[in-house]
Amino acid sequence: MTLSIHEVVVPDIGDSRDVEVAELLVAVGATVAVNAALLVLESDKASVEVTTTVAGVVREMAVQAGDKVVEAQVLVRIETTGATTTTTATAPAAATAPATATARVAAPVAAVPATAAPATAAPAETKVAAPDPQPAAAPTAAAAPQTVEVVVPDLGDAKNVVVAEILVAAGATVTKGQALVVLESDKASMEIEATADGVVQRIGVSAGQEIVDGTVIAVLLVSAVAAAAAPAGPSAAQAEAAAPVATAAAAAPVAELAPAAAPVPATAAAVVAAPAAPAGQGPGGAVYAGPAVRKVARELGVDLTAVTATGPRGRLVKDDVSRYVKQRLQAPPAAAAAQGEGIAPIPTIDFSRFGPIDEQKLPRVQRVGGVNLHRSWLNLPHVTHHDEADITDLEVFRKSIKDEAQRAGVRVTPLAFLLKACASVLLAFPKFNASLGPNKDTLIYKRYFNIGVAVDTDDGLMVPVVKAVEQKGIFQLAREVADLSERTRAGKLKPDEMSGGTFSISSLGILGGTGFTPIINAPEVAILGVARLATKPVWNGAAFVPREMLPLSLSYDHRVVNGADAARFTSALMATLSDMRRTLL
Repeated sequence: MTLSIHEVVVPDIGDSRDVEVAELLVAVGATVAVNAALLVLESDKASVEVTTTVAGVVREMAVQAGDKVVEAQVLVRIETTGATTTTTATAPAAATAPATATARVAAPVAAVPATAAPATAAPAETKVAAPDPQPAAAPTAAAAPQTVEVVVPDLGDAKNVVVAEILVAAGATVTKGQALVVLESDKASMEIEATADGVVQRIGVSAGQEIVDGTVIAVLLVSAVAAAAAPAGPSAAQAEAAAPVATAAAAAPVAELAPAAAPVPATAAAVVAAPAAPAGQGPGGAVYAGPAVRKVARELGVDLTAVTATGPRGRLVKDDVSRYVKQRLQAPPAAAAAQGEGIAPIPTIDFSRFGPIDEQKLPRVQRVGGVNLHRSWLNLPHVTHHDEADITDLEVFRKSIKDEAQRAGVRVTPLAFLLKACASVLLAFPKFNASLGPNKDTLIYKRYFNIGVAVDTDDGLMVPVVKAVEQKGIFQLAREVADLSERTRAGKLKPDEMSGGTFSISSLGILGGTGFTPIINAPEVAILGVARLATKPVWNGAAFVPREMLPLSLSYDHRVVNGADAARFTSALMATLSDMRRTLL
């Protein structure tokens, strides 16, 4: 078997200038198949993927991204079997040649004299007499405007080409050479330009539409002078330059456009007096970017007007789009809001203007926790249900086992009973122990009961998780809560001890409060807030008697849980706390 080198070179690029290697798609040592894309060439008008006609191993990349290339220059050397060969890259000529569209100039529209009686405007495509025509060598501002059709030139044998992007809208003022639409095949893309200065009277295509040569792209209303200068038909050079970027199998060309119903400007001055839009300006604003960059932006959903350009002469390159996407993905919610998304940011204030200040950095735990809480608050529709549980009998029982608990080496608090009661009620109301699926159209029910317990530390709030609560007794739960709390405050928790929760409890204990709104620990769908136990007079039907009342605040994700569900869950929890024997049922 004889090994040889196959050279891929730049094809005939006509009179194109500044053809650049926009992107390398393979590296030295890569194995490529026939028709594999090797690199992308790009001019300021079009871009194309250069492919190989042979299979083999890439032994040399003769160019680098950003290099300017000329016709017949070697791009890639591929090691194959057989004799050494040199072939032209399999790239459509349209990739680097100017994408000037064919223009058809319609008959002039008559100007309506100022003194004439009102009359129906003549159709734009119909030639009518004009009063006192001026000599051709000296046109005046009163010369009638004309319509120019911008059409797709000869497309050769190209397949599967569609209108990828429409860059202007009807009514926009354009200049000669300004891009109107972007056409795209599976290998190349190109811009179709305006052939004269004027106003876009009508857009003849829509995004996603397959086109053929001769399809009307747009109709421009231009001055008589500009119309005379516009090309009347495709030259041989244009036909060759427009090489295959559209499909011959597409539907029939768009029908001829009807004349606009709106009044036509009476003079050419009315057409050309308006300020011209910057080249490349679309409905979203002016940008300077090649078709390949526009394609990447469309695929990623990036608004190019928001991207900072770093290329020559303020041109957007692919790295600019990639950098923009990376920054957006890494930005915290607050930064996204600062860029105009969601809620407007709080204004920055120089507090030192009002007196002495001391600025200290937040602990890392608090910074990370703040981001998570903010994300949960913005993404979940929070609703909180408040109620009070009568735990008088529970408190009597808890105090009665104090000595027994001490002998077991534990201190039993109401939190241990809350964990056991919640596990029992979650078993009866599985929706509160679930999470929404990734697409938000399914509900994932968890058959395990791991309850997180919020712990206050010097560095911020942390939530260790008590696993398999339903399988453990009160003493064991009290022991685990004490151990987790101690190690949380000492910073000795393991990562797996803070994950896998299905429900959470945030207890203020003896700190105070009659109720609050805890933020759900997403992707959980509910969290129970517990305020300070208080002795209150409760009517028993005959008299007011003192009872130990525990305030409960249940926050829930309203996409999963409705108000009636929350009321039933809380009632069941209150009943269980009032008589813990219910956990045996």
